[in-house]
Amino acid sequence: MDISTATALVTGANRGLGRALARELAARGATVWAAVRRPEQVDLPGVTPIRLDVTDPASIAAAAEKARDVTLLINNAGSSTGADPLTGDWDALRLELDTHYLGSLRTIRAFAPVVEANGGGAVLNILSVLSWFSFPSVGAYAAAKSAAWSMTNTVRQQLAPRGITVSALHVGYMNTDMARHVTGPKTDPAVVARAAVDGVAAGAPEIVVDDTSRQIQAKLSGGVAALYPQLG
Repeated sequence: MDISTATALVTGANRGLGRALARELAARGATVWAAVRRPEQVDLPGVTPIRLDVTDPASIAAAAEKARDVTLLINNAGSSTGADPLTGDWDALRLELDTHYLGSLRTIRAFAPVVEANGGGAVLNILSVLSWFSFPSVGAYAAAKSAAWSMTNTVRQQLAPRGITVSALHVGYMNTDMARHVTGPKTDPAVVARAAVDGVAAGAPEIVVDDTSRQIQAKLSGGVAALYPQLG
């Protein structure tokens, strides 16, 4: 995909990775819609704010009606409640699924006809190493990301005949507000954004950014024993 001629819509573009993605795309010549719940929070030059809440179907439909030139959809908006499956609040569990899985699916269903009408293009779903691996304190988040990974693999098959490639990005902790409590190594969102845009440009189905994600990916074929040796 030629990024310099693309029109991208990035959800959750007001901070963190979403902001870095919007900046990277604009720097490469793309036209960028910064899709956020509060457009007044967007302060990046060269991008156009647009209201979009991935948990609100009406706002997604309105954005798809307004942004009729989109050829690249990036599903980046996220939540992180810290809920675990056994004791977490049900509303928190629902929010994770509604944001990461259903929210991304809603935007794909709304914007796929737009991208197709513009001659085809691409979708990028921002996932996580936690699509493949989980532990209790991130259990709700990981389950939602796993659901989004499965959905990504499905819609990739459905959208390919319509001229739309679908990519998934997997990464561990990034230096963002969402991971501010993490004391270990974190990747610069700007580095992740560059890798993401490079992957979309190349049509890569999966973009695996950091060593943590590559290590977990390599263990998938080993099953539970490889991923969770403490259970052995």
